[in-house]
Amino acid sequence: MFAVTPGHPDYTRSGDSRFIPELWAGKLLEKLYLTTVFGEISNTDYEGQIKNFGDTIEVRTTPDITVNDYVIGQNLVYQRPESEAVEMKIDQGKYFAFTCDDVIAKQSDIKLMDDWTDDGGRQLAIAIDANVLAYAYPLSQATYNQGNAAGKESGDIMLGASGAQLQLTKSNILDVIVDCGLVLDEQQVPEQGRWIVLPKWATAMLKKSDLKDVSMTGDGESVLRNGRLGRIDRFTIYGSSNLTTATDASGPKCWQAMFGHPMAISFATQLTKMETLRAESTFGDLVRALNIFGRKVFHPEALGTLYIYKG
Repeated sequence: MFAVTPGHPDYTRSGDSRFIPELWAGKLLEKLYLTTVFGEISNTDYEGQIKNFGDTIEVRTTPDITVNDYVIGQNLVYQRPESEAVEMKIDQGKYFAFTCDDVIAKQSDIKLMDDWTDDGGRQLAIAIDANVLAYAYPLSQATYNQGNAAGKESGDIMLGASGAQLQLTKSNILDVIVDCGLVLDEQQVPEQGRWIVLPKWATAMLKKSDLKDVSMTGDGESVLRNGRLGRIDRFTIYGSSNLTTATDASGPKCWQAMFGHPMAISFATQLTKMETLRAESTFGDLVRALNIFGRKVFHPEALGTLYIYKG
């Protein structure tokens, strides 16, 4: 549940009043999605429902239907499908706020309000991006999708692990990406829409690999602000500086990279608001922006982990 300051009225579903005000998305939403990786690697399937019904939504999952052998004349056995609902909560918030004095704004040779607001939007996007990636990584370590014995069927795919890191070089980076694809294949993850997020040094290495030119993957589009480079073996390749890093007791600095499918992670923004107010205690303007959001990993089998270092 989203945190409430002690002594402040709790209007969430768990509060006494159980009143949820009407919320709306604002100007920053488009920028948040365009300048980040999380908007590309997650889905927003439940965003509208959360906006309409409050700070928590009950997501009804699809059960596994059993397939049986059939012979003529047999009595059919009917299954009663059942699955538990999973909660998705809006419990994260990020904001920025600043004051711009009238005198400073008037004497400046640049439009300070516009400049600071644009930078605030970028910093807000970066903070949310890092939040989602850091949240998803521990949940991406499904049994067969991480380590050096990955693969639900093969069991011998090397993705790297603490103490046994995977060295990534320009001679093996393409093979590693193909191996990631095989891990998802063996989990029966859909092929369309797959993604992989690599550290920026790895995407530079990719450009120097046997591929030489990422545009040869068939994407043909220039690199976008969200770090998309192109497509390789059904993966859309993204570069990010927001991946979590780690250093083992003895060993090189490692990056915790991820790959998967948008079905795995759901993201929802309930409120994105930005406004300008006149300051009460000084001559100037107050600018503030707020983003309240939630994220949930519904299908960890559709996420995989790379534990890599630069070779």
